[in-house]
Amino acid sequence: MSKAHPPELKKIMDQKLSLKLNDSRHAHGILRGFDPFMNLEIDECTEMANSGQRNNTGTVVIRGNSIIMLEALQPV
Repeated sequence: MSKAHPPELKKIMDQKLSLKLNDSRHAHGILRGFDPFMNLEIDECTEMANSGQRNNTGTVVIRGNSIIMLEALQPV
């Protein structure tokens, strides 16, 4: 078995990002931490459901296997 390599997310620590998640959900927030499995700690998180409803959820941990895409909203 190969050893897991940590994701290259150090460049976008403490910056705003946009996440596309399973079930057509989107989230925006500030990256505060991560682990080798790409589980992310997001602060000031806002979740947008496919119905258009926005939920301010505060600080959350998003499991890496539910992330489809992430994008930095500020220049790196």
